[in-house]
Amino acid sequence: MKIYSVMDDNFKKYGRIIKSIDLSSVINAMESTPVPDDVVYVPEDASLMKTEFAADMKNRYFGEYPVQVGFCNGHNQKLNAVEYHRSSEVNVACTDMILLLGKQQDIEDDFTYHTDNIEAFLVEEGTAVEMYATTLHYAPCGVDGNGFKCVVVLPQGTNYDLKMPVGTDGEDKLLAATNKWLIAHKDANIPGAFNGLKGDNLSV
Repeated sequence: MKIYSVMDDNFKKYGRIIKSIDLSSVINAMESTPVPDDVVYVPEDASLMKTEFAADMKNRYFGEYPVQVGFCNGHNQKLNAVEYHRSSEVNVACTDMILLLGKQQDIEDDFTYHTDNIEAFLVEEGTAVEMYATTLHYAPCGVDGNGFKCVVVLPQGTNYDLKMPVGTDGEDKLLAATNKWLIAHKDANIPGAFNGLKGDNLSV
């Protein structure tokens, strides 16, 4: 599949580049985080939360709204699923990585989504992006089979276990964690997920 750059105009419907925040403190803190053979996601990491970057995210970028700063690291080359939140998500690429993105507006009335709508974007190391709430995304992919390291900033309390039973009708069946709605591909074998992705489980 064609891989665009997040610097291209084509990315603007999904998000924007963040240029006003110093990334050095969080990139330095990410050096000690692991890069496993699979993918690890930590919603909130204590060392990242202590950085100047975390304070800037809360006070400046999220308008003093409490945020969590965690990471998603590992090795991945497939789409597997798409998710969305009721809020923007900020990613900082600590290595080159590829984001597979779509639009919530293209989800069908039955909450299925065709993978033909997905577009791929290269995020170069040292780049921060905001993905809008309507942007479908999932774990990044590595470049040329290499591992990736990605800082993930979200409103505090996102991506934790639900405390109430998940509904089975409408959008309720997509709710996979707090502030997280997910549509999976059947080939990904994600336990309990709604397998609503149609088409190929894309890879890069």
